[in-house]
Amino acid sequence: MDLASIVGFIACLVLVIFGIVGGDDGFAAIGFFMSGPSALITFGGALMATMMSVSISDFVAGLKSFTLIFKPVKVNVPEMITKIIELSNVARKEGLLSLEEAAGNLEDDFMKKGIMLIVDGTDPELVRGILETELNSIEDRHKGKIGFWETCASMGPAWGMIGTLVGLIIMLQHMSDPSTLGPAMAVALITTFYGSMLANWVCTPTANKLKTNNAIEVQAKEIMIEGLLSIQAGENPRVIEEKLKSFLAPKDRVSGNDANGGGEA
Repeated sequence: MDLASIVGFIACLVLVIFGIVGGDDGFAAIGFFMSGPSALITFGGALMATMMSVSISDFVAGLKSFTLIFKPVKVNVPEMITKIIELSNVARKEGLLSLEEAAGNLEDDFMKKGIMLIVDGTDPELVRGILETELNSIEDRHKGKIGFWETCASMGPAWGMIGTLVGLIIMLQHMSDPSTLGPAMAVALITTFYGSMLANWVCTPTANKLKTNNAIEVQAKEIMIEGLLSIQAGENPRVIEEKLKSFLAPKDRVSGNDANGGGEA
């Protein structure tokens, strides 16, 4: 589980509740923030407006993608670079055809596909084109889910304001009794509160986390493409290692001794 997402999600709610109950009314104040009609307008309106922006299947997939923020991205780039260096040494000693056996032990389907294309003698430009096309397709699917949450984030405050306007209109129709204006105004503002919570507690953080996860996965696959094409070109494993390490921040770069076989060139 992704600890940052879990802690952040729970802490946001706890802090808001603490702020509500910290006043003179205590836990009774929570009741001031409960309104069925307001929730119906804000949450229902935001979700249905988001549904209008996509297909039913994309809407369902978008909702399901919320759980992805709690799952850590299973990418270990230094370890992946080490594996590519190992493969480059195998190819340098035994030839590209020897990579077919090594591919059977790989868990990553993207890398396995690239290796099989190389083993089949596919032209390097075609290998790059195929792998980049698949990478672009993966990124497009990710962007679809990110866009879903960005749309929902923009709809939340908008429908919260619609609910507030509805409440104000109803309140103004009962101006004859001034004692009801305060409670009526409070109810009208609850929808704005709901809309802000939906956008800033759920939707925007979810979109941002999915963007981060997408960037990590895309970078990993870009490294794979460069590494596999370098192996196909017969480049020195030490040169391949330095090329792939340039993708990483200095603190994350593995040394030549850490990359298994990196110094055997």
